[in-house]
Amino acid sequence: MKKRILILGGGFGGLYTALELDRTLAKRDDIEVTLVNRENFILFTPMLHEVAASDIDLTHIVNPIRKMLRRVSFLHAEVECIDLASKSVKVVHSESRHPHDLGYDYLVIALGCTTNFFHLPGLEETAFTMKSLGDAIRLRNHLIDGLEAADFECAAGDRDQLLTVVVAGGGFSGVETIAGINDFLREASRNYSHLSEMQIRVVLVHPGPVILPELGEALGRYTATKLAERGVEIRVNTRVTAVREGRVELSDGTIIPSNTLIWTAGTAAHALCGGLPCPTDRGRIQVNGFMEVEGWPGVYSLGDCATVPDPETGKPYPPTAQHAIRQGKVLAGNIAAAIDSGIDGGGSKIPFRFKTMGQLAAIGRRVGVANILGLQFSGFIAWFLWRTIYLMKLPRLEKKVRVAIDWTLDLFFSKDIVQFQTERSSTMNERERK
Repeated sequence: MKKRILILGGGFGGLYTALELDRTLAKRDDIEVTLVNRENFILFTPMLHEVAASDIDLTHIVNPIRKMLRRVSFLHAEVECIDLASKSVKVVHSESRHPHDLGYDYLVIALGCTTNFFHLPGLEETAFTMKSLGDAIRLRNHLIDGLEAADFECAAGDRDQLLTVVVAGGGFSGVETIAGINDFLREASRNYSHLSEMQIRVVLVHPGPVILPELGEALGRYTATKLAERGVEIRVNTRVTAVREGRVELSDGTIIPSNTLIWTAGTAAHALCGGLPCPTDRGRIQVNGFMEVEGWPGVYSLGDCATVPDPETGKPYPPTAQHAIRQGKVLAGNIAAAIDSGIDGGGSKIPFRFKTMGQLAAIGRRVGVANILGLQFSGFIAWFLWRTIYLMKLPRLEKKVRVAIDWTLDLFFSKDIVQFQTERSSTMNERERK
């Protein structure tokens, strides 16, 4: 009988586990590896804000999983239930949500995380997020809608709401998002006869004393200065408390008229993880240094939905792509050790050890900030490093070439303001009814 390895989730952790197994164990006739993901692609999230800001084409930062795997089977389905006791996973697929039960001998849980709105009034119903390709497309369409509506003379009294954008969260996602859309809106406004750049208002709200705290105070203050020079309002030590009828309410009592709140201030582990009969920490699955789930032999977890301990500090590794990619490669080797030496892997297992190589952020207009191996960079050099490093990390040569072409064209042409509409075109019968 074949040993069945089932991987749940096609993000960085799950996919790179599958890629390493595709290169090693999946060659064997006695091994069957299956990857399950709700999308049939992997999204390169570090470049997601560039899609929203019309810097690169939306298809160029996604890679079809089927093209990346040769021996590992892929199922385009959504995980609905995990039963660790019976070693079974229920998945559903297609619009009819047809169910399937998948058995396994070894299970890898890499379901990632979701957005956490902290039960704040109005956020879940109205806020935009930046977690998926659909989020970026929806935000871009909404921003262009706001420009189009504000250009009408009859909308003069509503322009404050239409042309004001609030971003909650001053981490990497929030800063890169606000930098990109600020440049996009100010450049795009030149195409509208009744609008001017001065009418665009972009506000960044951050609960801490300095934005980009991961990079240190010096780079955080440098970033704040550069954004402020481009017209971005930055409110530190402040939180969004509610969104009501075109108004964003802040903890200091300020009310900002706006139809656009982008929420990047909180994440939570996938809901299925918190319901499993295993130790969890704030909804994330607790694992040991080998990424094993204690008490459940043959079950592993990694990435955003797991707390992988750093052996030097005892604290969990940060949930970043660079950690998840390397966790996947180590975990594939530990699964191979478990198969060849027994369920616990014997002495062939390798604990995960990794020191963060660096962190980078692009803050618009060919300016960036970076901390690499303890050295700090800012300005054009950091921006160039950001583009170079992430272009190298983008999977598949085809996508690298396409993104490089997009970036080159962006040097010579203005940003595109075309919306990506997905509605069905109208029919003759619909027009007759009207």
